[in-house]
Amino acid sequence: MNQLSRRRLLSTTAAAAVSAPSILRARNLNSRMRVVVIGMGGRARSHAESLMELEQEDGIDVEFAGVCDCDSAKLGPAVTGWSQKAGHAVTGYDDMRRVLDDPSVDAVTFATPNHWHALGVIWGCQAGKDVYVEKPGSHNIYEGRKMVEAARKYDRVVQHGTQCRSSANIVEGIQKLHAGIIGEVYFARGIAYKIRGNLGQHAPRPVPQGLDWDQWCGPAPVHEFSNFQHRRWHWIWDYGNGEIGNQGVHQFDILRWGLKLDTHPKSVSSNGTNFMQEKIHRSSAETPGILSTTLKWPDGKLIEFEVRDWYTNAEAGFRDRYPFVQKDFPVGAIFLGTEGTMIFPDYSSYHTFLGREREVGPSKYEEGSPISNTPHFRNWVQVCHSRRRQDLTAEILEGHMSSALCHLANISYRVDHTVQFDSQFERFPDDESANQLLTRPQREPYAVPDVV
Repeated sequence: MNQLSRRRLLSTTAAAAVSAPSILRARNLNSRMRVVVIGMGGRARSHAESLMELEQEDGIDVEFAGVCDCDSAKLGPAVTGWSQKAGHAVTGYDDMRRVLDDPSVDAVTFATPNHWHALGVIWGCQAGKDVYVEKPGSHNIYEGRKMVEAARKYDRVVQHGTQCRSSANIVEGIQKLHAGIIGEVYFARGIAYKIRGNLGQHAPRPVPQGLDWDQWCGPAPVHEFSNFQHRRWHWIWDYGNGEIGNQGVHQFDILRWGLKLDTHPKSVSSNGTNFMQEKIHRSSAETPGILSTTLKWPDGKLIEFEVRDWYTNAEAGFRDRYPFVQKDFPVGAIFLGTEGTMIFPDYSSYHTFLGREREVGPSKYEEGSPISNTPHFRNWVQVCHSRRRQDLTAEILEGHMSSALCHLANISYRVDHTVQFDSQFERFPDDESANQLLTRPQREPYAVPDVV
């Protein structure tokens, strides 16, 4: 019997025990692929809208079948609202384990906070479901590797939510980069400058009626409830990964893709501060608002990445000349080559500048900087039917490798020194302080299993 099957998981909102998801045999999809969206947070809207759009598309056999959340204040309105928009009944589930035990459900998407991504994906694979998971794929490096192992062991199709991989314009830009449009690329840089303002303070209060706080915390420690913990989880180490994991993973993914990097860096150095939140706003945010990271690979390739959370100049024309989809935020990826430079200033465009005079080269741009949500979901659904995992644009291994860059940057910042990383074993040789941050203390009954 599988490790998860031996556990009994207790729901704080029900008297009866809820068992772990059943382990189902891999099976053929229903003729119409039925998908449930788990987690009714901000990204859930994009998941639902993309699935509804695909429902209406000829040749795409998919149905937006349900929604799930452990907070009744979100679940009830979601069932009503999405049923109306979809034009058919959308089933509501108050526990993801009930979704995974439902044999009528073929696949799930996770729009949960980061701390739930890995275990949700592992459970989904074990239950015979295909999975779409938001970025960053994992909360930490250990759990990211377990996600990959689960996808392989149960032969599941797992797509990572780095949608730029499904943008036709971004794909074109990367192809030109690989073809040598700017010569040999010797350096790459990413930025995520997003004004965050005062994130607020942790002020404990009773758990709202209808919210299963134990289930919401899941694999993470259970802290006293407050709106800060519930809504500002990106900026708390136990639940999120800061701005570099929230926004930066998109740019890291483009940088790694452009440089053809399929291994982890050998060394990472991060320095930063949380000055605005700690000293000026007096908020309870834990993750750094300013973070400068340098990552070096064994072949000498370098990536620099910088996060800023307050007023700032732009860079490479981001924001001022090339508006980001989110107004006033300079965000993007930069490649420097022996014959010129290339920039990716948003989710759907690229620009090249050639030679010393920076002559304008090939580019592709769409008004409004659209995000490729539906194309990314379309790719996932098509592969779920074809079972050709190699056709995924952002397979979970790619998600793990890009998410790991965010985790490595945060680890170096937290231990306050340059870290050396063994790519093969995903460990820091002779660095116990860093190794302790590869994972987190496991909390039963939501532990991520050593053997998936």
